[in-house]
Formats: sequence, structure tokens, C-alpha cells
Amino acid sequence: MIDFENIKTLEDLKRSNYAILPINEELRKNLIAKLRKRETLFPGIIGYDNSVIPQIENSILSGHNMIFLGERGQAKSRIIRNLINLLDPVVPVISGCEINDNPYKPICKSCKEKIKKSGDKVEIVWIARESRYGEKLATPDVSIADIIGEVDPIKVAEGRYLSDELTIHFGLIPRTNRGIFAINELPDLAEKIQVGLFNIMEEGDVQIKGYKVQLPLDICIVASANPDDYTSRGRIITPLKDRFKSQIRTHYSNDRGIEIEIMEQERAKFATGQLKLNIPKFIKEIIAEITMAARGSSDVNQKSGVSVRMSIANIENIISNAEKRAILLNEDEIVPRMSDMHSILSSTCGKIELEYLGEDKKEDDIIKKIIQKAIKKVFDQYFNSNQLQKVIESFKNGWVVEVSDQMPSSEYLEGLSKIEGLKEGIKKLDDSKSTASIASAMEFIFEGLHLYNKLNKSEVNGKIVYK
Repeated sequence: MIDFENIKTLEDLKRSNYAILPINEELRKNLIAKLRKRETLFPGIIGYDNSVIPQIENSILSGHNMIFLGERGQAKSRIIRNLINLLDPVVPVISGCEINDNPYKPICKSCKEKIKKSGDKVEIVWIARESRYGEKLATPDVSIADIIGEVDPIKVAEGRYLSDELTIHFGLIPRTNRGIFAINELPDLAEKIQVGLFNIMEEGDVQIKGYKVQLPLDICIVASANPDDYTSRGRIITPLKDRFKSQIRTHYSNDRGIEIEIMEQERAKFATGQLKLNIPKFIKEIIAEITMAARGSSDVNQKSGVSVRMSIANIENIISNAEKRAILLNEDEIVPRMSDMHSILSSTCGKIELEYLGEDKKEDDIIKKIIQKAIKKVFDQYFNSNQLQKVIESFKNGWVVEVSDQMPSSEYLEGLSKIEGLKEGIKKLDDSKSTASIASAMEFIFEGLHLYNKLNKSEVNGKIVYK
């Protein structure tokens, strides 16, 4: 067991026989340890166990730089940030070094001079794994100074020569030496910056203001990109593409259960006081199915993707509308209904890009069409029209039902007792005896029958009438 607190100089470090591994070997070592213990490598990442995660494991075992290709909302950034957990908890560096120099093999001029002057008495500090991770969002205005470095005019003014390495103010990549550096949306990086990045990855050269410094950085570089940008626009220089030896393709889930699991994990959870929150299973299924239907819709631009964030935002909005009803009507339970579905229009509009809009195609109409398709698919999972024939007959005999998102749940009970076949349908949806859950199940049945043209539906002054 290494006594980190008592290792304060290079001499102490050598006496402890502490081994400093190159970054790729360090990542390999810690991955192998986790695999042997059957530990979860990426907590909170759902749906990638048999696709993306095995590719990441292979890439790390191979010592590769990686690029993640995928549309928005596919957890690329979260996975990359989780790679920090494969670094050692702490590592030693030469005190005061801007680039986390290896005490055994310093590469910067400043550290070499310290060792030349003080020898094994050079001070050592230990830095945590979080300090060994750097990240930059690639935008067209990112400069060489940001990523690699720049000549510091103050250091020049102090009397150093312009060509002296000590005049450099290091950028993000050198400052992440012996760690992981991530570049999000790599295609947006200007080509001259890509050349500089390639040069660091390939040659270990830092080229600033016309002079070259040999700086063999020990770094794992990871990037993310949208596959359309990466493959179609040709905005990544070929030599740089070649340096990312593993290309890992992320994806959306085609499993509704996984979509719901992610949605439940990520949605905002607020204290509701005395109000009990109950989200019917069919409501969750509809919200997830709306996102999945959008991913298959010809009206939606699939190149930009339809993120799981849409499911998350939609479930949050429909819960909020139900909570508002419970507060205003002094009810004790928050249960979303079909009549709350209007609340998800705002959260859906901001999450999809439509292919075409015009007089014959309006955004709200397209979204409503997607919502209806999702409701119908979930309804099919529970019922066929024959199973609700008694309910249909009751409406043929003159029943008219009025619902709204501001109607008290207790007002639904009259229909429950008098519309034949309704109790059996509700029991199939939800065994809960709560009045709010019954009201939600009733609305789902009525809406499903309407979508199959078994009931007429009209909306007047914020109220929905089925007949």
C-alpha cells in the first residue's frame, strides 16, 4: 500500500517503487480490474450493454483513441466523462508543472531545469483523476491558442527569447497531459486546428508562431461527432480520421422499456409534499412511444435525430399539468390523463426538426398526428375493439361524456358505474382503486375508441366531449 501523504519528493517516490504507467496502460489496467470484479463500467448508461460498451472495452484494451458517432441525445458525452473512472484515483506530478509532468520522465523545459538544479529533492504533488480530464466543445472560433497554446507576451517582456519554450502559455491539450482530453462535435473544428491536433497525436510536436517544440504528450484523445457531419460533409481531415483507431457508433433504443427506464432515471424529481404521484404505465408507454414514432416519421428530419430528452421533457410536462390540477382542485393524488396531452406540445416542438412546413403542413398538426399514432399503438397493446363492445353500445344508446384537464376526478365516477363494460376495461389497465387513476384510465379508453372511429370527439372551450 502506497503512503501517498508521505511521498513529497522525487526521492520519496523512487524509494516507494511506485510505478507510473502510460495513460493507455493505466486505462487498460483499471478496466481489467473492473472486468474481473464484474463491476458496472458506466453507471446510468442504459441500453448499450450488448452494443456500445463492448466496443469501448475493446478499444481501451487495444490502447486506441476513440471517436463516438451518434445523433444528439445518445449519451456520447456522458460515456466520455465516465471514462474518468478508469483513471487511477491519484498520480504524482512535479510540483508547479503546467502539464502534469511525469516525475520520472519530464518533458517540459521547466521541469527538466528543476531536476537539473535540485535532483531527487524536487517536490512532488498528487493530483486527483478529475484534474486529468479536459473537454472542449468544437466551434469555428476555437483557436490554436485554446487547444495547443500561445506565446505569452508577458514572459517575452520579462526577457526570454521568443523561441524559448518557457515563453509558451500551454493550451487545454498539453494541460491534460497524462489524462483524457475530449472534443465534442469534432467536425466543427477548423481545419488548421485539426492539423495541429493531428500533429500532437502523431508526432508529439507543438507548433506555435512558427517554431516547433518537441512535446511527446502522454494523452488519450476522445471525440464525438454527428455521423452526418462526419461522413457526408468531409469536414474532418483524413489523417485525423485515421488517428482515431476505433469508431464507435451509438444509437437510439428500439425497445420501449429501455426508453421508459431512461426517462424515469433522468426526469426531474421534485418533492410534492402531501400529494402522491402515480404515473399510469400506459401514460409512460405513450410518452416513450411518441419519441419512437417521431424517430420513424417521414415528417421529421432523421439526420438531426430525436433525442431521449424529448421523452424526458414530455413526461415532466405532463406530470406538471397533472400536479397543477391536483393543487387547484385540492386533490391528494397527481395522475396524468389523456386530457393533459396538450401540455407536451411545447416540449415536443423544441426537440424535433421537421422536414417541411407550409400551408398544408403545420408543426402542431404533425406533432398531434405523431401523438395519435403513439396512443393507438399502446391502445392496441391492451385492447381490441371487441373487448370494449359493451362500452361502445352504451354510447350508441345515448351516453355523452365530457372530460377536461381541469375536471375533478370524482366527476368521472358516474360514468364508471353506468357505462357497461367500463369497469372491466379499467381493471385491465390499472388495479389501483384511486379515483384519479380511474379517471385517467377512462380517458385512455375513450381516446382509443375515438382513434378507431368508434366514438366521436369534439373540443369546445377547453373541454373534450365523447359521444
